[in-house]
Amino acid sequence: MFPLSVIISLAIVPFAAAQGTALDLKAIEAHFTQSALVPDLFATFKPTALLSLNYPEVGPTPAITVTPVGTPPSATAYTLAMVDADVVGAKLPQGQTRHWLVNGVTLAGNTVSNTSAVDITAYAGPWPPAGTGPHRYVVALYAQPSTFRAPAAFSQPNMPVSVFDFNAYIKDSGLGPLVAATYINVAEGTVTASISPTSAVVTSTIVVPSTSSTGTSQAPSKTATGNGAVNSGGASNLATHLPTTLAGLLLAYLFI
Repeated sequence: MFPLSVIISLAIVPFAAAQGTALDLKAIEAHFTQSALVPDLFATFKPTALLSLNYPEVGPTPAITVTPVGTPPSATAYTLAMVDADVVGAKLPQGQTRHWLVNGVTLAGNTVSNTSAVDITAYAGPWPPAGTGPHRYVVALYAQPSTFRAPAAFSQPNMPVSVFDFNAYIKDSGLGPLVAATYINVAEGTVTASISPTSAVVTSTIVVPSTSSTGTSQAPSKTATGNGAVNSGGASNLATHLPTTLAGLLLAYLFI
């Protein structure tokens, strides 16, 4: 049974239209930077599409939607991964905890399909140790070229959740560029650890190139708290900007 003490929040990205905008992309880049996922997990972070999680009312596995920004993704296969990057500032010399790893997923329209994919590690929902603070669970989609070869240690299906070096896997397997990613913060119980602070993302300060004669465009003013997982007000605000609602996440965990 899912403990009610677990608090979940999501990165803010609006998905009101079928086609994302450059401003949406800059916003998610800013969130990955303010959450210290750059550089804790990614040396650089330059997605070309937006990714959203939609947890069904029955069953724990989320549906994944990819919203293109500009040219749609053109690969014929992709690798989908979900890893726990732990709390901000965590040192992970052995790597990250792998909660989901699927090779050979495809895109059916804007929806990720795994009907012909290989589940190296089947989806296992976030479950951070109590009191350790908000863990950052990242879901990322990479292009999988024809030269892709899964490392021998991760070539068989049905591997359990375990620690692995996410970036080494990307390099050793020959994965292509990052297509899209998002993350959720999940905390359980009262935080007893000392967590590094993060800054807020103020979307009105985000400037993106524009095709208009003015040269640049800015977002409407909106502020997101840095550590949303320990701020219930921030979590409710985040939920209004994603198809994944906090209630949907809670329902999903009831079935884990």
